Amino acid sequence: MKEHEIKINFTEYGSLAELDTADKELCEEAVKALDTSHSPYSKFRVGVAMRLQSGKILHASNQENVAYPSGLCAERVALFYWGANYADDPIQSMAVTAYTDEFQLSKPVTSCGACLQVLAEYEKKQGRAIKMLLYCKGGPVWVATGIESFLPFLFFEDRLK
Repeated sequence: MKEHEIKINFTEYGSLAELDTADKELCEEAVKALDTSHSPYSKFRVGVAMRLQSGKILHASNQENVAYPSGLCAERVALFYWGANYADDPIQSMAVTAYTDEFQLSKPVTSCGACLQVLAEYEKKQGRAIKMLLYCKGGPVWVATGIESFLPFLFFEDRLK
């Protein structure tokens, strides 16, 4: 038997005020993206802002459907839009935030497993890690670079081409 240990590193900032200007701006852009969320069933809005190497910022939000599996999380909406339109302009960083009128969020919301796996695919596709900022409106910001910080056992099989 061999025991292994996994450590995950991220930085927690107490508020947006502690971030540098570019990261603060990206989190604020993610908040703006909440307005386009279509979430009439869960009432849980998620917004994403993605900064590309060129400096362009893309926005996305979660899109629900009465047939739940037909909807998409904000992260996948953003990533698929990037892949279809800007794949030659690498993703530098991505801010994710969430909001609901139903209860108070006191910490950032993490991406679901499906979104993390798609993030892993696009990091591999562009050949570089993505800086992730998970922001809780009015609360802390968690920052980590590279999908392994969130999904240490991500699925990859290099022989699948």
